[in-house]
Amino acid sequence: MIAGPADPHFILIGLPGVGKSTVGAALARHLERLFVDFDAEIERSFGLSVSEIFAQHGEPAFREAEVQVSQRLASQAATPAVLSPGGGWVANVSAVAHLRPVSRIIYLRVAPAEALLRLGNGIDRRPLFAGGEPAAVMQQLFDRRHAIYTEVADIVVDTDGAGAEEVLRRVLEQLRPG
Repeated sequence: MIAGPADPHFILIGLPGVGKSTVGAALARHLERLFVDFDAEIERSFGLSVSEIFAQHGEPAFREAEVQVSQRLASQAATPAVLSPGGGWVANVSAVAHLRPVSRIIYLRVAPAEALLRLGNGIDRRPLFAGGEPAAVMQQLFDRRHAIYTEVADIVVDTDGAGAEEVLRRVLEQLRPG
């Protein structure tokens, strides 16, 4: 399935660890689209890791960078892509406003405990978890964001107990017309 000029971007949202980058890259390959990982784009623009951006410039600078990436991608809607923003992107109203009109948003829903397991040792690279007890932080993120994820999503895909290939299958099933 190759994208046509009227096709939207597909944006994968959800908690850290849900698999937005892994499933997003696989979905992009399947659809023969470009895959854009927001964190990678922002790291490239700053020349720093996300953790370093948070430490040196603060979270507001990172969130502003999300708006800039969103604005740029909205202007490239003629070339639809699969997009993977960070978990907090949905709370950034300005960023969402740029992409909402030219996108379909897919919420990859996961239980906080499973998201934490999926992150494993990678949690050390996540600035929002710095200095906090990981299970409590993940639960707080879920509590703050779940309603927003659900509200903005066009499609909700449960990922609990599923590997990346199964999640991709579930996403594709939801995207089928009819």
